[in-house]
Amino acid sequence: MGRKMQEFSPLTDTVGMYACGPTVYNSAHIGNLRSYIFVDTLRRTLTSAGYPVNHVMNITDVGHLTSDADEGEDKMEKGARREGRSAFEIARHYEKEFLQNLSDLNILTPNTICRATEHILEQIALVQKLIDLDYTYETSDGIYFDTTRISDYGKLANLKEQQLQAGTRVDLGEKKNPHDFAVWKFSEKPGERQMEWDAFGKKGFPGWHIECSAMSMKYLGEQFDIHCGGIDHIPVHHTNEIAQSEAITGKKPWVNYWMHNEFLNIKSEKGADVAKMAKSGENFITLATLKEKNFDPLAYRYLLLQTHYRKQMVFSWEALESAQAGLANLYKEATKYIPPEYGEDDLKEFVEKAPTLSASLLTEEMFNDLNTPGVLSILQTSLKSNQTTAQKTNLILTADKLLGLNIFENAKNLIAKSKKSNFSPEVEKLTKLRTTARAEKNWAESDRLREEIKKLGFEVEDTPTGQNLSTVN
Repeated sequence: MGRKMQEFSPLTDTVGMYACGPTVYNSAHIGNLRSYIFVDTLRRTLTSAGYPVNHVMNITDVGHLTSDADEGEDKMEKGARREGRSAFEIARHYEKEFLQNLSDLNILTPNTICRATEHILEQIALVQKLIDLDYTYETSDGIYFDTTRISDYGKLANLKEQQLQAGTRVDLGEKKNPHDFAVWKFSEKPGERQMEWDAFGKKGFPGWHIECSAMSMKYLGEQFDIHCGGIDHIPVHHTNEIAQSEAITGKKPWVNYWMHNEFLNIKSEKGADVAKMAKSGENFITLATLKEKNFDPLAYRYLLLQTHYRKQMVFSWEALESAQAGLANLYKEATKYIPPEYGEDDLKEFVEKAPTLSASLLTEEMFNDLNTPGVLSILQTSLKSNQTTAQKTNLILTADKLLGLNIFENAKNLIAKSKKSNFSPEVEKLTKLRTTARAEKNWAESDRLREEIKKLGFEVEDTPTGQNLSTVN
């Protein structure tokens, strides 16, 4: 809101943090997932600073229309028709897929995950409060919030006194003002929607914005510390959340700190044009696609951490390949500083006598608006320095907690694998040849060698740390 760096000061001992979750009508793409990696990085940083964090995330499974202007079809109903299943089945399917994405990316599970459809009563109650306070008016298709009743409407997006002229953004229809938005929509054909509820004398469903106000207030109170989301949420979704929430509570600010991540862009297949990755543009890539191409999800996380969360970045397969190789090198380098017989808890005593300078430099970078590129730079430079083994071990553990790259676990796995090298000379020879083939991007030869290895009784799995061999079942 202040458009400048500010020192963080929480309202209470526990940080209340709300992050906008997915609309579960389709698979999340890797551009969507950038937001959740950013939020996870923020949460890890707050924890490292000594703050307990109460992290709440919603699941939008109703009310998000295809147009931000309160027009078009509900995305859940559209998704259900596309796949020939019920809207509820679609919601649960893509919710499960999304939660698996979070697990694959080593994203900490929010303390509370709340579904919009399970908080309809709370949303109806907020709409009724807005009606009672005279902030709304009714049209034939819904109940709308009158934004002219708010003197500072649009402050997050820096909008100036309804500066858009009627018809500039949307056809007004029965709306009084161009920015007015629906807090409750009436069903166009009552009884035909899969998701509709009786309220305000008719069948209908909640607007997209009211769900976040209702659920954040339920789990975090009428004021809380941090609200996160993608930068595209600023002009409409988050602006409208603020308006309705501060109208209801009378408390300003409703949220003390707003933090947003920038877009992930992708090059056009036809040329050098770059566009935001989006489902509507059908130019999106899912995490499942990365896994099918033998990329570890953590390589994607590593790629994102190389760019500040407030900077746009362009995705390319070449950049992802480089990130996967870089992460494998980081794991390999870490094996030199992790005593193989130790678990993570055992290392505490090992690093007690180590100076904390490098580790504190990492946290200082993270406390500086989550400067993950700076953290990675210090980590890589320090591991090549003449610091002691204990210092470097401490550095790795600190980086692991801040960045969520599973450095410790993967380094331990590499050490364990190096002790189990009991394959025949022929298998080892084929494995080395295949490593060379993959480095040269000779995929046909790589596949041929995989089959040769399989004939000798071993399956090959490609990972960021190299090829894993296991016996054929």
